Amino acid sequence: MNLPLRVNQHGWLETTGRQVSPNFDARPLGMTPTLIVIHNISLPPGEFGGSQIGDLFCNRLDFAAHPYYEKIRGLCVSTHFLIRRNGALQQFVSCEDRAWHAGLSNFFGRERCNDFSIGIELEGADTVPFERAQYARLAELVKVLIEHYPIGALVGHEDIAPGRKTDPGPYFDWRCLRDLSGLTDDYFPYQQLNAR
Repeated sequence: MNLPLRVNQHGWLETTGRQVSPNFDARPLGMTPTLIVIHNISLPPGEFGGSQIGDLFCNRLDFAAHPYYEKIRGLCVSTHFLIRRNGALQQFVSCEDRAWHAGLSNFFGRERCNDFSIGIELEGADTVPFERAQYARLAELVKVLIEHYPIGALVGHEDIAPGRKTDPGPYFDWRCLRDLSGLTDDYFPYQQLNAR
């Protein structure tokens, strides 16, 4: 049975796996997270399992292991959290720090979303549905983060970087996340959750 999630005073979950990424820096002075950005990732694209995602975030990816990796050589990125297909949760950057996940981005006129957001990667792709275990863990994580930080909105990477990013993609079920987390529609400003 999973232990309850809890964020400590340093921005780390106390009961989850941790790999510390070097790809982070300090948030601007006085800045606190108010936004959650949901992504998807798979390495190689469309393949799941293995250590490659963590290796990318920790700058130890073997670029000779797959032809695709040459396309991302030199990329320095990270995330706060990764949720695997089976719901396993890993943290790479403290929520108190700025992870490098959103890139060039804009949230209703507010640029540089990394400054004020928490990034959550789901192991997945734009072409396949996510697993129920991922939604359950994501909902649990979101609720804990909202209890600890003044989070006001949840968005997809595609919402804040349209035309540049497409994740979490068409198979991500925003209604499922809303229902499991118990959040109101106000938390999902880009989604038409009541539209059929």
